[in-house]
Amino acid sequence: MNNISFGQYYPGNSWIYKMDPRMKIFLTIFFIVLIFLIPDLFGMLIALGVFFILFLTTRIPLIKVLNGLKGIVMLLLFTLILQLIYTVDTEVTPLVVVPMSIGLFPILLIVASIFMYFFLKKFIKFKTTLFLIVLFLCFMFMWDKPFNQFNWNFSLNFYSWNWNIYSIGVNKAVFIFLRIILMILITSILTLTTMSTDINNGLEWLLSPLKLIKVPVSIFSMLISLTLRFIPTLVIETRKIMNAQASRGVDYKSGNLFTKARQIISLLIPMFVVSFKRADELSNAMEARGYIVGGKRTKLDELKFRFIDYFALFISLSLLAVIILSIVHVIPTIDFISLLEGMK
Repeated sequence: MNNISFGQYYPGNSWIYKMDPRMKIFLTIFFIVLIFLIPDLFGMLIALGVFFILFLTTRIPLIKVLNGLKGIVMLLLFTLILQLIYTVDTEVTPLVVVPMSIGLFPILLIVASIFMYFFLKKFIKFKTTLFLIVLFLCFMFMWDKPFNQFNWNFSLNFYSWNWNIYSIGVNKAVFIFLRIILMILITSILTLTTMSTDINNGLEWLLSPLKLIKVPVSIFSMLISLTLRFIPTLVIETRKIMNAQASRGVDYKSGNLFTKARQIISLLIPMFVVSFKRADELSNAMEARGYIVGGKRTKLDELKFRFIDYFALFISLSLLAVIILSIVHVIPTIDFISLLEGMK
């Protein structure tokens, strides 16, 4: 929990820190839209390469950005498996045919693996890695080929089927995988290089046209910036409460479902107390500094666009033009399988 990067500001002095926060927020939204306009896997790989070139120039530690991906590991894995299972192309032969079966022996081995996971996770720090290993073992237990090599008796099978993996499924899985990765990484770059006050000022300026329809833009932008600011703070407070309760004998890693439910309640109550205390202290500090809800506010530092902002906008529009040309002129696509064959 302490390694969470989303919402944390990492001090630096590279070119991206010198950009106007309004332009950074706008380009973040702009790049996310561009990602959804990319038509094929080859374009997504090019976008990934452009991002890494951009990232190297920011001089931000790689681990800070990768920490933002920890929370979506299961989502990525679920997306990959779902695309490989349900993407079917009846006009071509399957790329890989995996014979699968479920029976008495596989069920016993899978149950044993699950028990092993719940036993070992108390002593292993990297629980996500352990979960992925157990998931891979469960797949291997349902795969017929490894067991047939040892001439094991599988006459107690209940059901058998073939898992057909098509090249279009592999391409879609990798394509969606890269799209989600890029979205999270681009958003992490924004929060790592922009302070919460700058995000607040940038959002307020970008949403200012909504004032014409009587939308309280300043209040919404303040709420968003405060939310981003206090995500890491609440995570750290949660860790402190968990350590304090663990020192009093509370074990969050063991127990049945009802025990875990009681443990979560014992964690939520002090978390609500800490959150309300933080909110009260924040409101008092804001009032002491003259903040009035809905009142007209002035800025200590006026935001100004610089050359680097216009240059970044020019590069972004150039990328948009390239993507539109690739869609209109239908540049030949290169799928993931052909890329692997070309590398050989």
